[in-house]
Amino acid sequence: MTEATEPEPRLRRQPRQARSRARVEAILGAADRLLSQEGYEALTMRRIAEEAGVPVGSIYQFHPDKGAVVDALGRRYLEGFKTAIDGLVERAVAGELTDLVGTVVEVYSELFRSQPGGMALWAGRHLSPELARADEASNALVSEGLLRIVEHLTGGPGGERARRATRMVVWAANAVLHEAFKGGGEPDLETVEELRRMLDRYWEDLRDRLTAAHG
Repeated sequence: MTEATEPEPRLRRQPRQARSRARVEAILGAADRLLSQEGYEALTMRRIAEEAGVPVGSIYQFHPDKGAVVDALGRRYLEGFKTAIDGLVERAVAGELTDLVGTVVEVYSELFRSQPGGMALWAGRHLSPELARADEASNALVSEGLLRIVEHLTGGPGGERARRATRMVVWAANAVLHEAFKGGGEPDLETVEELRRMLDRYWEDLRDRLTAAHG
């Protein structure tokens, strides 16, 4: 599999002082709220400035245009997925991941729940080419993390079978969770539960095949 590489963010300058970092966080928080409450079309530099309570010129200090704000916000969403998979790998290695599917679905469902702006962005697919590549790189990273977990739990290298399976799990889970959370507010919990049941069966079958292969 060719590994996706993530492009650099489009920033005019990095916020280095605490005050600047707080302002950037306020800007991104405002953009997230506007995306989740009013949609992508309402997201203008002036509206972001009003929502954040900052001069519009201060946004341009860091982000050259609306697309750069969206890219920065999207990267923050994706970073949450990277952090989550790293934590799950650590738990698996430490022997603390006794319910693989249930834990993974719970962790990633909470990420979808806590990122309503991200849901609005991905549902509308208002992704720049740069952010689309970052999304691809994030999915590849999650797949690789799941592969490490699967190999640890089944006692050896999984080869192409396990690699293909973990990619399929990421694709399937992403599609279902986007559907379950697309309406805003409370997610469709029955759909989330069906996802868990589906992945449970798939994991049981994969675990048995890989364990048998390791002899």
